Amino acid sequence: MDELSRSQNISVAGMKAQAERLRIVAQNLANAESVGERPGEQPYRRQVITFQNAVDRQLGIETVEVNRVRQDMSPFPKEHDPDHPAADADGYVMMPNVNPLIELMDLHEAQRSYEANMNAISVAREMSKKTLELLR
Repeated sequence: MDELSRSQNISVAGMKAQAERLRIVAQNLANAESVGERPGEQPYRRQVITFQNAVDRQLGIETVEVNRVRQDMSPFPKEHDPDHPAADADGYVMMPNVNPLIELMDLHEAQRSYEANMNAISVAREMSKKTLELLR
C-alpha cells in the first residue's frame, strides 16, 4: 500500500471519530433542557467522548478511534421554579449539566477536524491522480 493510500485511511479514521463526536454533541444539545418529571428524578446527564490511538497491523498504520463515551459526572445546576412538577420541596429543579456554549464550541471544533480530514483525502486523491498522469 502506498503512502497516499495510508494517509487516506488515517483521514477516514479521523472522519469517523469526529462524526461520532458530532453525534454526541448533537445529542447533548438536543437534551439541554431535558429534566425529570417528578421531584428527585435526575435530568439528562451530558455525554463526553474520548479518543485513543489505534494500530491497524494489517495496513501498518496508526489511526484514531473512539475510546469510549461516558457520562459527565459534574453536578447538576439548579433553577428555582416552584411550579415545575420536578421541583423539590424548596422549589428547585435539577437541570442538565449541559452548557450549550461549550457544546457549540465542541461542535465547531469537531466540524473543523472533520473538514480537515476530508481535505487531506482530497489532496491525496489529487496527488494520486497527478502521479498516474505523469506515469502515462
